[in-house]
Amino acid sequence: MTTTTDQPKHNIILPCDWHCLDTLWQGGEDVVKSGLPHQQLAPTWQLLLLGDGSPTRHVQLLTGETTEVDVIDMSPIGMSLDHAPDIIKMLPGPRIRRQVWVRTASGQRLYYAASWWEASHVDEYLQNKSLPIWASLARLRTELYRDVQGIYYGYSDALESGFNQKGPFWGRHYLFWHHGQPLTLIYEVFSPFLTKYLGPMKLET
Repeated sequence: MTTTTDQPKHNIILPCDWHCLDTLWQGGEDVVKSGLPHQQLAPTWQLLLLGDGSPTRHVQLLTGETTEVDVIDMSPIGMSLDHAPDIIKMLPGPRIRRQVWVRTASGQRLYYAASWWEASHVDEYLQNKSLPIWASLARLRTELYRDVQGIYYGYSDALESGFNQKGPFWGRHYLFWHHGQPLTLIYEVFSPFLTKYLGPMKLET
């Protein structure tokens, strides 16, 4: 019988169980910088996905409701790359993966986010795990740069169920930089429910 009870915590490797999109299309930094044709992604959606502002703040302004999070996962993944975007290699390990639903106070889910943190720093920056990352870091007056690295369009059965919306969905990943060092990697996928405020995801020709 094999036992892992004496296995060091930083060597724990868990199976990938975060909600990555099965992509139909994706773009890198060049697409992020240049933008997309409006027939592919409407300008209002580009402001949300390709801009460097806080999505938590944006959806709060859009909906007029307080934004809250449901934390569904805080898992040590050790040195695993966790099927995350390759840029996870820039984050020192061991790492922790966090997953949340971001929703209105009345319960409407607006987007899903997975994030990866250096385990030794996560408690420092997420002192209240129930707060959105933006709110936690704002409380600490943490100076950050949001570096959007990639954009995705694709499907996820789990997100269809979680959002109660049909795909495909738009998502992105980015790094938060702090004092010239990568602080966390974040992967976000937005609910089509936001068309209520942003309009159609693409403009007709």
